[in-house]
Amino acid sequence: MLASATAAIPGHGGGDEWERLRARLAGTLFRPGEPGYDEARLGFFSLYDHRLPAGVAVCANEDDVRRCVDFAARHHVPIAARSGGHSYVGYSIVDRGLIVDLSRLNAIEILPGGRAAIGAGAALGHVYEALAAAGRALPAGSCPQVGIAGLTLGGGIGVLGRKYGLTCDNLESVRFVGADGKLRLVSAETAPDLLWALRGGGGGNFGIVTSFTFKTAAARTLTNFNLVFPPAALAALVAAWQEWQPAMPDELWSGMGLGATAANCGGCFVGRAAQVNPLLDDLVRRVGVEPLTREVTEQGHLATMRAFAEEVHFPAAVDQRGEYVATSRMLTHKVPDPDALAALLASDPRLYSIVDAYGGAIARVPSSESCFPHRSALGSIQITRGLDGGEAKARREIGRVRDELGREYGQAGYVNYIDPEMPDWANAYYGESLPRLRRVARKYDPDGLFAFEQGLAR
Repeated sequence: MLASATAAIPGHGGGDEWERLRARLAGTLFRPGEPGYDEARLGFFSLYDHRLPAGVAVCANEDDVRRCVDFAARHHVPIAARSGGHSYVGYSIVDRGLIVDLSRLNAIEILPGGRAAIGAGAALGHVYEALAAAGRALPAGSCPQVGIAGLTLGGGIGVLGRKYGLTCDNLESVRFVGADGKLRLVSAETAPDLLWALRGGGGGNFGIVTSFTFKTAAARTLTNFNLVFPPAALAALVAAWQEWQPAMPDELWSGMGLGATAANCGGCFVGRAAQVNPLLDDLVRRVGVEPLTREVTEQGHLATMRAFAEEVHFPAAVDQRGEYVATSRMLTHKVPDPDALAALLASDPRLYSIVDAYGGAIARVPSSESCFPHRSALGSIQITRGLDGGEAKARREIGRVRDELGREYGQAGYVNYIDPEMPDWANAYYGESLPRLRRVARKYDPDGLFAFEQGLAR
C-alpha cells in the first residue's frame, strides 16, 4: 500500500488560486489530502512515487489544458503534461507542481483519405484497436499502455519502422497549447519550424499537444517471428544479425533481446510467412547454431501488435508497474568485436538489452522534415536492469555499459529512453538538431514555462 501524500505541500500560489482553477475546469482537480489524489499522481514507474505534485488536473477538454497553462504561467507553478506516464525519469510527475493529465483526451477519428486524428491521451492499445476497425495501421511501439504523445514526440520506433518510418514521420499536424495559453493548429503551412521540432524533439518541450493527425497505411497481413538461440550463441547472433538485417527488404524489421540468459531475435514482416521463412533460414545459417525455438505466425495487424505486447521485452510484464531503470546508445556502425559486446551485455545477470533495427524508411527522411538525428544508425540499443540491490546499483550497472558503448559508438542516445545520468545529454539525444531546437524552444516558450532537468527550455 502506498504511503498517503496528505501532508500540506507548499504550493506556488495559495489555496484560493487553486480553488479558482478547480472552478474553471470541466475536468477534475486532485489536491493533496483529497480522495483520489494518491492514485491520480502516480506514473508507470514506482521509483517516483515519492513525488508529490501540488495538483493533478484530469482535463476534460482542450480548454482545460489552456486554463492549466495559464494558471501555471500566472503563479509560477512547475507544469508537465502526462499522456501514458511512462517517462523513464518520471518527468511527467512534477514534484510540487501541476500535472496536466490528458488521459480523457483520447478520442480517435478516422478522417478522409485514411488519416487519423488521435487525442494526446490515447494509449497505443486503444490506437491499434481503433485503426484496425477501419482497416488502417500506424507504425508505433509495442507496449499497449504507452501513450501516443510521448512516443511520437520523441520519434517513435516500432516493428513497422523500416517499412513506414518512425511514428513522427507519419505526423501531419497537431493541435497545440503553447506557453501563451493559446490553442493553435501546427502544420507545415502554419508553423513549419514547430512541426519540425515536434517530430522527434522530445516530450515535455515547447508546449502541450492535445491532438495529433497522422497519415496511416492500409492494414496488411503481417508475419510475426521469434527465434530463441542458446545464450552461448549471443556473440554469433550479433555478428550474423548486423550483416543480415541491413540486407533485408524494408518489409522486414527485427530486434534482438540480449543478456546473460538471452540471445533472441524477433521481428515482423509485412507479408506472408512463405516469404519470410527463407530469410530466417539465411539468418540461422549465418549464426551457425540452430535456434532452440522458432515461431513464425501469419496474422492480421492487430493480432500481431497484441502478440508483441504479450512478449516479455522488459524485466516487468506490460500489465505491471515499472520496476527497472534504462539507458541507451545508438549503434552507429557494425559491432567490431561481437565477443566483447556479448561479455559486456552478460556481465550482470540482471542486465537485459534490446536492439531495435533502423534503416529502410527511417533512413530516408531528410533532416529538413524532422529533427530526429539518428537516421543513419544501424539501430539503437536499450540497456535495462531490475532494481535488485537498489536504484543506485542498478544505475551504476547500466551506466557502466552505456559508457563502454559510448567509447565505441559515440555519445548518441534515444530521447524516449531518457536517462538522468546520460553524459552531455542534449547532444546525445538531439545531435546536429540541437541548435535549431533551442531556437524553436526560445521562440515558443521564451520564459521557460515548460523547463525541466533535461528540457530544451532549461
